[in-house]
Amino acid sequence: MGWGVSQGTYLTSIARSHAIDTGLHEGTVIGNFNGEFWAVFALHQFVGNLITLAVLPKGTEGSTGSTTLLFIVFLCSMTLGTILMCFICKTNDKEKVSEDSSVSFCSAVASRLNSVILPLLDMRMLLVIPLIAYSGLQQAFVWASYTKDIVNPTLGEAGVGGAMAVYGAFDAICSLAAGRLTSGLRSITVIVCGGAFFQALILLWLLLKYSATSGVLGVIYPLLMAAFLGIGDGVLNTQLSALLALLFKHDTEGAFAQLKVWQSSAIAVVFFLSPVVTLQTMVEIMVGAISVSLVSFLFLTLKVEKAFSSHQVTNM
Repeated sequence: MGWGVSQGTYLTSIARSHAIDTGLHEGTVIGNFNGEFWAVFALHQFVGNLITLAVLPKGTEGSTGSTTLLFIVFLCSMTLGTILMCFICKTNDKEKVSEDSSVSFCSAVASRLNSVILPLLDMRMLLVIPLIAYSGLQQAFVWASYTKDIVNPTLGEAGVGGAMAVYGAFDAICSLAAGRLTSGLRSITVIVCGGAFFQALILLWLLLKYSATSGVLGVIYPLLMAAFLGIGDGVLNTQLSALLALLFKHDTEGAFAQLKVWQSSAIAVVFFLSPVVTLQTMVEIMVGAISVSLVSFLFLTLKVEKAFSSHQVTNM
């Protein structure tokens, strides 16, 4: 969870610095940076599953040589990422560094706890938490219920890798596109509603009419679902990060801590529930969650827009 908080905080920090240095609109830069980051991040689903399909084409454990090759590829990727981290530049926060170096350990712990607890006293955070939780629910739904109850019965274990590769490809493409289209709160609202629409279509399809079939449609349907679910995930990844960066400029670290806490908690709930509940029940939970999160999110945007408009009128 810690890497997620530091990633979000650092990405927001360098986006703001870049916006100041280049004179570009802050919201646009934050959107672009998040879109590019999450697009590359989502490629692990696409590339990783393609590599697995190539090395273990029949969905089995494979020979010792195949498994070793797979682990070597993953090890090289991890090593490259670790090396690239060494070139990450530091942000200009000299005052904060000197201040932090003089405080005691207990004060530092208290400060961290405050950064987690204080955002919960902000109505804006309380309104965005349902959407954060839903983002975790939909990710876990794909990993647990979708692969187990939809892909595996029709495409078999070998098809899981292919379906998740499609999911990762659309996730990456949509992350990049959504990041490019982000410029502020209004654009975030439109994009989030668009991504939720695609996922709602799949959830309603599963809830009302879907049944496993054979033949060509038996292959197309799970892959189509993977594509639509990937679009929604790409939207939520980029837009939630951009939204928190724009709304909580004075406590970015605390905001991203809330993101990972609620996201991880929702993921854990799905993995605990998936073995003991049916697909139908899980989909009903997802439909309820997406409905509540959208209502809460739209109320948040109206509240923030109203406050922004009132501030403009006061200044005039």
